[in-house]
Amino acid sequence: MEKTSTDAEVSKNFIEKIIEKDLENNVISNGIVTRFPPEPNGYLHIGHAKAISINFSVAKKYEGVCHLRFDDTNPAKEELAYMEAIKKDISWLGFKWEPHEYFASDYFSAIYDIAVELIKQGKAYVDTLTPEQVREYRGTLTQPGKNSPDRDRPIEENLELFEEMRNGQHADGTMVLRAKIDMSSPNLNMRDPTLFRIKKIDHHRTGDTWSIYPMYDFTHPISDAIEGITHSLCSLEFEDHRPLYDWVVENSGLQATPHQYEFARLNLTYTVMSKRLLLQLVKEEHVSGWDDPRMPTLSAMRRRGFSPEAILDFTEKIGVARANSLVDYALLEHCVREDLNTTALRIMAVLDPLKVIIDNYPQDSEEWFEAENNPENPAAGTRKIPFSKVIYIEKDDFMENPPKKYFRLSPGKEIRLKHAYYITCTGIIKDGDQITEIHCNYDPESRGGSTPDGRKVKGTSHWVSASHSIDCEVRLYDRLFTAEIPGSRTGNFLDDINHNSIKVLKECKAESLIRELASDQHVQFLRTGYFCIDEKDSTPEFPVFNRTIPLRDSWEKLKKKMGI
Repeated sequence: MEKTSTDAEVSKNFIEKIIEKDLENNVISNGIVTRFPPEPNGYLHIGHAKAISINFSVAKKYEGVCHLRFDDTNPAKEELAYMEAIKKDISWLGFKWEPHEYFASDYFSAIYDIAVELIKQGKAYVDTLTPEQVREYRGTLTQPGKNSPDRDRPIEENLELFEEMRNGQHADGTMVLRAKIDMSSPNLNMRDPTLFRIKKIDHHRTGDTWSIYPMYDFTHPISDAIEGITHSLCSLEFEDHRPLYDWVVENSGLQATPHQYEFARLNLTYTVMSKRLLLQLVKEEHVSGWDDPRMPTLSAMRRRGFSPEAILDFTEKIGVARANSLVDYALLEHCVREDLNTTALRIMAVLDPLKVIIDNYPQDSEEWFEAENNPENPAAGTRKIPFSKVIYIEKDDFMENPPKKYFRLSPGKEIRLKHAYYITCTGIIKDGDQITEIHCNYDPESRGGSTPDGRKVKGTSHWVSASHSIDCEVRLYDRLFTAEIPGSRTGNFLDDINHNSIKVLKECKAESLIRELASDQHVQFLRTGYFCIDEKDSTPEFPVFNRTIPLRDSWEKLKKKMGI
């Protein structure tokens, strides 16, 4: 059925409605321009994926452009390595920004000149209060602040001190440049906010040119105005900063007048997405690095096997709203699982091997079975699976003294080997209490899983041929935190770390096909989950696999429970 105009209007999010209204009223003359302005002080995480998707997708939809602008105003915390990682992540998601790559540091001179003009107009002053005094004078949410003794400093003296700050004549923390707005404002951001602070640190792009650096709330609106940004889209925590954004734009003397619009940030259960907390996890070695597959960073998710298509599908499903909410991590897993179900090749791998010797199978014989690479995707073709006298099955697929309704292999019990034959256990070999191997007979007439007499068995096991299998390591990952909101119980998010969030299996066996896999090819190990090759730690001789996600879909169960 064709969508009506009403249906189309309902499907638009509030940002798209704002843009279309601006276009209709000719508010925008030279096209839509958005921007994604990351600070290069860490790696991007799944929350950034939402902001990236919104900014780039909106620009593309309305035939505009999206700028990538690095907010490099704090050289104490920024690194070139972070910049390269950020660009890699955005490109991996499928978005392009060239030739619109910019840096806040491109505008340091212009920002400085604007600050000088504000001083000349009596709208900014140099303050020598200590940081502790600044906090004291600022007031609280219920009590207004009070003016600094330096607020009425003469303009000429402010200009002289500000130039001395730039020339490095004063120590870090001894003075700042503040806007002169309103110390009684109910919005704390408007209580004479800091515009410049002294930091005698070399900058990765400007070297030792500057001894002072502008604050984000001063830099950002000026950068937007200089670049001609039409819609400055940011997350909801900047809503209270919008009056300051508008004040800076209005008083900057620049012709362009960009506007800020806020959308709800992504809050995800069982996850922390504060860069400060993520950095703490890395520095204190609770994880192996920013790309540890348990982290919510995009580089970690890429390493774990999340596809960009699944992440973008997730951001589309959660939508663009004005109010913050908590999204269940199971929805992200569902999107990943839906994507991999149609793209991952099916492969048999035994993670905890138990040797099975088929006594009545001819010695030194082998045969090959044909199997679909992906039943959900016929275009994936088929593969040949080798079979021989000695195979491996999972230890959990055998029990010496099974309970009732146990349908896997046990003494005297018959099961089906996936794609191959029926086998019956005839004996076991032990070393003390440990079963080291089991012996079976196979039914030659059950090739492919059926017999002339039509008998059926309930148990089916996956397996690999011992002489054809490849040794590999498998890492089983779980959520990094055990609580939906880490730290909500004790106030310390580290108290909720899941100490069983990784299990490393080093003696796994897999089909030889794994040697032929492309580095970005996902696989489903039958009955176990979806996996990908760990490019960082794998070698051609010994591949390492990361479990992207288990097979079960908790989101589908949750939807049924919620009646969705």
